[in-house]
Amino acid sequence: MVSREDKRASLHQKLHLLRSITNSHAVNKTTIIVDASKYIEELKKKVERLNRDISAAAQSSNHQNPWQVTVETLDKGFLINVFSENTCPGLLVSLLEAFEELGLNILEARVSCTDSFRLQAVGGENEEQDESIDAQVVKQAVLQAIKNWSK
Repeated sequence: MVSREDKRASLHQKLHLLRSITNSHAVNKTTIIVDASKYIEELKKKVERLNRDISAAAQSSNHQNPWQVTVETLDKGFLINVFSENTCPGLLVSLLEAFEELGLNILEARVSCTDSFRLQAVGGENEEQDESIDAQVVKQAVLQAIKNWSK
């Protein structure tokens, strides 16, 4: 028979494990569980995003479109993904110029240009800008930059 102290120790151990997995700094049980719930929601969003990216990749390969461009709205800015199976010398400069024209500050970016072109960037709107930018405008600017570059 399991004693009350054993149950309490087991629960404490499981909460500690949950806290470490979710990178929570919470101390009380309720906050640990709330942090875990938020962590699970973030994971669900990542899975949805990956599924959309996979779906978009499958559709693009069916249409023989060499470009995959996605723009997602974040809390303060955008997540911009650009992919082509071909190397694209000079495209990065064109994209950065397009972002600058929009007044979009690139806060973080990963770029690969070896065997293919891949850009993943997080951009935030310039705070001095009067008008707000939406994801569709950013996507159109990226597509226009690609079109201008390919000429």
